[in-house]
Amino acid sequence: MFDLIEQAERYPSFLPWCTAAQILERNEDWVAARLEISFAKLRFAMRTRNPKRRPEWLQLRLVEGPFRHFHGEWRLVPLAGLGCKLTFDLAYQTSEGLFDWVAKAAMDRVFDSVVDAFVQRAEATLTPLVVAPPPGPATPPGPPLG
Repeated sequence: MFDLIEQAERYPSFLPWCTAAQILERNEDWVAARLEISFAKLRFAMRTRNPKRRPEWLQLRLVEGPFRHFHGEWRLVPLAGLGCKLTFDLAYQTSEGLFDWVAKAAMDRVFDSVVDAFVQRAEATLTPLVVAPPPGPATPPGPPLG
């Protein structure tokens, strides 16, 4: 699941409002990307440089884009071999004069759909975990056949 979140270059294939994505740099400590967003009549690009700790969290840090403030964080908590609990927190404030209240409402709808889109993509592309049943009591041998 972490790879699905970290691989922004694949976002256009499952986030309908992400029209283009490019990885600018990637290493073990962070990933930098440029995303192009289009929703209704709202279009913009943004660049981020995102610290990460695989497979636990990835933070979103705005470098350039139409926001005064933009900070997000993905958290993945293992669930004892059953997958993980996924949380996404995002706080942002648009730049003055660039977005009106209609555009702000559109951005709220886009960002509110993020977790659902990632969960749907994971269900479609990731191998489900198979949980073995707990060992039961030993079955005594039956009577001889014959």
